[in-house]
Amino acid sequence: MFLKFFLAILPILWLIIALSVLKIAGHKACLIALVITAVLAAGYWKLSLVCTATAGLEGVLNALWPICLVIVAALFTYNLTLETGAMELIKKMLASVSVDQRVLLLIIGWGFGNFMEGMAGFGTAVAIPASMLAAIGINPILSVIACLVVNSTPTAFGSVGVPTVTLASVTNLDVLQLSGNVALIQVILTFLSPFFMVFIVGKGFKAIKSVLPMILIASLSFTVPWFIAAQVIGCELPNIIGSIISMICMVVAARFLNKNPEEEYRVALSGEEESSGFTASEGVKAWSPFILIFLLLMFTSTLCPPIHNLIADIKTTVTVYAGENPGSLSFSWINTPGVMIFIAAIIGGLIQGASFGTMGKVLVETLKKYWKTILTICCVMATAKIMGYSGMISDIAAALVVVAGPFYPLISPLVGALGAFVTGSGTSTCVLFGGLQSQTALSLGLNPSWMAAANVMGAGIGKMICPQGIAIGAGAIGAVGSESEILRKVFKYFVIYVVIAGIICYAGSMAGF
Repeated sequence: MFLKFFLAILPILWLIIALSVLKIAGHKACLIALVITAVLAAGYWKLSLVCTATAGLEGVLNALWPICLVIVAALFTYNLTLETGAMELIKKMLASVSVDQRVLLLIIGWGFGNFMEGMAGFGTAVAIPASMLAAIGINPILSVIACLVVNSTPTAFGSVGVPTVTLASVTNLDVLQLSGNVALIQVILTFLSPFFMVFIVGKGFKAIKSVLPMILIASLSFTVPWFIAAQVIGCELPNIIGSIISMICMVVAARFLNKNPEEEYRVALSGEEESSGFTASEGVKAWSPFILIFLLLMFTSTLCPPIHNLIADIKTTVTVYAGENPGSLSFSWINTPGVMIFIAAIIGGLIQGASFGTMGKVLVETLKKYWKTILTICCVMATAKIMGYSGMISDIAAALVVVAGPFYPLISPLVGALGAFVTGSGTSTCVLFGGLQSQTALSLGLNPSWMAAANVMGAGIGKMICPQGIAIGAGAIGAVGSESEILRKVFKYFVIYVVIAGIICYAGSMAGF
């Protein structure tokens, strides 16, 4: 068992060492990890070459659609707003809300980021807010780290609740009870997240002191409605309801708080930007791609059944893996976040006066600039599929269960984090380990709903350090190649979150939750 555990975890150890110690570029490290995984799967786990190849192909196709599609769409949207000059006006408008970078950090990274996770997921909650924060003058690397950290808690209810709905399906648990347990087990980390965000970008506790009332408003105005919605309504709406209420509260509070921040926290504007005004129509034009993203995602989601049901079946489902118990890949050709973001970006670009030729040029430049990010994600997803089909992931989890015994709740979130590190997806982690967590709970006499909730909490935390998420962040700020630096700096927050999550899970299980 322990030999299997050691060999199965080798690709993960390689990625950690390659990215954090050897500082190898993300796409190279992940390509080598894929080779190591394929050799181990075929050589030790006796997965046939055909099965190994088709498992990897399934991962690549899954990476390209919908994950890379969303990322390219989000980056295309941002780059197009740069090309049309709209981002400069957006920057100026945000500065009219507050000239304090920390306040804008909370509005964009916390409020808008949680909204994007609730509506779309698939990396948009890191890519779009991080790029916007970098545009208003906040340190790009720290912006990505902050977005990765705060994106850990809304993952469970991301993409209109898909991870938790999937977890309920896998474990046969009541979805409303599970939703309530997810909110309960995550409420402390959710409340603390905006404090961590300001600490990271402000480089210490000094940044928190003078903006403490605003952080409390940001945290409570999201966490309270988020928690209530999860308990009463279910898993589809908590992020959306919480983020909208939080953004409104923060914008109102910004009229009274932190109007004269310290110079080091002020938004840097040129004299021309400070003196020039803007009209409401100019503001709507500048924000039009993001407004359209919100509207299209809203009206095509399950929140609007007539439109959702009309286009939901426009998809192709295929089986790629050639072995036993293959999964199926569904390619939704219209009703997927990436397509909606592209449509919003094109319409928004036309509103802003961009020609189709300009948009084509921006798209080509985006693909050229971020091909390494796409390669990284394809390699990670291929690695994850091979590890899953060969049994490597289940062997890792089984060894952890044996070692932990009655203290298993302490490491339950770590198991979920491990799944997310490999797959980069809260939903995939729930599929991989959801059943294991609930069955382990039953064998230990614990509440399976609580342990399943721990799995999805860990999945969100694991996304902090997964190569896929880090590649998305690095690509969003135009810093491809900085993945090693981002991993080193975000890893300590990952450890803090995992430790807190383990303590909460163990305490809750002992208390009978």
